[in-house]
Amino acid sequence: MAERWGGQFGPYRGHEAHRVDGAVFGEAFERLAKRMDDNYPFFHPRYAGQMVKPPHPAAVTGYLTAMLFNPNNHAAEGGPATTQMEREAVAALAGMFGLEAHVGHLTTSGTMANLEALYVARQVHPGRGIAYSSESHYTHERMCRVLGMEGHRVPADGAGRIDLGALEEVLRGGRVGTVVVTTGTTGLGAVDPVHEVLALARRYGVRVHVDAAYGGFYAILGRAGGTAEDGGGVDPAPWRAIASCDSVVVDPHKQGLQPYGCGAVLFPDPRAGRHFAHDSPYTYFTDAELHLGEISLECSRAGAAAAALWLTLQVLPLTPEGFGRILSANRRAALRWADLLAASGELELYQRPDLDIVTYFPVTGDGALSSIDAASQRLLRAGMDAQSDPVFVSVLRADAEAFVRRHPRVVRDADAARVVRSVLIKPEFEDFLPVLHARLEELAAHGRRTTA
Repeated sequence: MAERWGGQFGPYRGHEAHRVDGAVFGEAFERLAKRMDDNYPFFHPRYAGQMVKPPHPAAVTGYLTAMLFNPNNHAAEGGPATTQMEREAVAALAGMFGLEAHVGHLTTSGTMANLEALYVARQVHPGRGIAYSSESHYTHERMCRVLGMEGHRVPADGAGRIDLGALEEVLRGGRVGTVVVTTGTTGLGAVDPVHEVLALARRYGVRVHVDAAYGGFYAILGRAGGTAEDGGGVDPAPWRAIASCDSVVVDPHKQGLQPYGCGAVLFPDPRAGRHFAHDSPYTYFTDAELHLGEISLECSRAGAAAAALWLTLQVLPLTPEGFGRILSANRRAALRWADLLAASGELELYQRPDLDIVTYFPVTGDGALSSIDAASQRLLRAGMDAQSDPVFVSVLRADAEAFVRRHPRVVRDADAARVVRSVLIKPEFEDFLPVLHARLEELAAHGRRTTA
């Protein structure tokens, strides 16, 4: 395709400096291939660890095709085609959240997207800080320091959601300009009550930013309704309230089947773009309604990321029948696993999932936090190190207070304990779940016997 397109500009000779001997390249590629063997099987449902999975073939095709041109979506002249694809893809994301009007763009990550949202928060309310839950992503605390803003850490309730009573105490002080809510915390997958926080914040004249980096695509199910059996059944109120908030971030490179890095930041009020206003004597010279760099803190951004997302959305639209089928399978698997864990004699459910992150821990003889911590670590290592039949999980550190809230009968002999955490981000878990659960029960039982 690139050759057909490029042929219209006439022949030219490539420079000698670019040429590499084929044998040299072949040897180098062999070394690369060998290095890539040192990876976890992110594609396989045996991998139930972090929130990673391979991109969709459509995303890979779109990305690689655009990379033949290597467009830069900072300015329209850097990537005319991919700039338009980005606008269309971002508009689709805005529609997923119910935003009628918007300004926004893709970013290289959710971290950058959150930085831009908090930057605007500082511009709108100079001198006022940011409130965020203790379960929110650490990027908010870090970005407050980057931006020179005061951060207010608000405790979470017994379900890992922002505590409304504690939040109101903070808001009464008058030092907060924006509250961060999370729809899908990265630890537990908990969904903050966006609708309740929104009503509370408005009473104090405070903005609301939604960090939907991980769980944002669940707006497809949340806004559509449905039952737990079909993977819907998520409380629609938080998802429908997002359209009334002041900014929202989502990461297509998580649930959206995109290559890293592809985040997005959206503002329902198009006037928010004025906070990024700047000029360049050599960049913006083509006739364009809006260059994406004019509404972004970032400069160079891969147009290939826009092409990848755009092509994916052509074949998997942001509807219950499109992307929603993937999310429904993920959530059905998570709820089914929660039921299996509740009935297990070897593993115990830590907290019932809101979305598709499942947390649990091995049953121990004394029920002490120190024993649970050690057993969780043993299970992690046993699964990863198994020469045959391996499974790959992750762990989450839960402080003693949070643990006792959920499991009052544990023996509190430590300040915290690790629990096992599995992110069911791939729909293949729905079929593989019995195998995964049985293997983890087997490993937990073996660990308990060998330490008795």
